Amino acid sequence: MEKETEKLMARGSKKKYTSKQKRRAEKIARGYKKRGVSKKEASHRAWATVNKESGGGKKSGSGRGKKESRSASRKGGRKGGRK
Repeated sequence: MEKETEKLMARGSKKKYTSKQKRRAEKIARGYKKRGVSKKEASHRAWATVNKESGGGKKSGSGRGKKESRSASRKGGRKGGRK
């Protein structure tokens, strides 16, 4: 029996994300870096936020037509803006 994992996309690959999702992640990561978070951690947090909002990669018909929730970004923006 062949392994199913060989057919799956590599973990961490951003191939299935739309250009809009990639732009959003970059912008979110820049915000974290500005607040002093390391580059690697900022990238992890940014992609976690994008995944939470959009439900993961959207290319090739997967999950088309579903609304995206911006609650994670809104919450983060409010938290980061407070002193």
